Amino acid sequence: MEKLMFIETGMGIDVHGQDITKAAIRAVKNAIHFNSMPGIRSVLPGNSLDNMIVNVKLAVPCDKEKLDIEAVKKTLPFGKVSVEVMDGGMLTTSGVVIEEKGDKNDLMYIVVASVEVGY
Repeated sequence: MEKLMFIETGMGIDVHGQDITKAAIRAVKNAIHFNSMPGIRSVLPGNSLDNMIVNVKLAVPCDKEKLDIEAVKKTLPFGKVSVEVMDGGMLTTSGVVIEEKGDKNDLMYIVVASVEVGY
């Protein structure tokens, strides 16, 4: 990335079901949810959102092999999106197993995300 313009962070949790992709998508949505970049198009090459670069970093506690990176990428509405996965996040107890919610155990999956935007 030649010019980094924006960094936002977020956290996502899957309380029941132990779905690392669901937690990751929630983390990315949390990172971008309260932000607006109204002037971004005017500084992008060709004034095109297609030239925006979006780098996502995900800190996940487990199940990296089950993470659907393409589903995470679809969370971002514009730009050329890359996803980097690293160790991190947290596993902690929800205090209860609810089989109807898909629980295999009582763990909550917590993912932390960093979303970088530039060109």
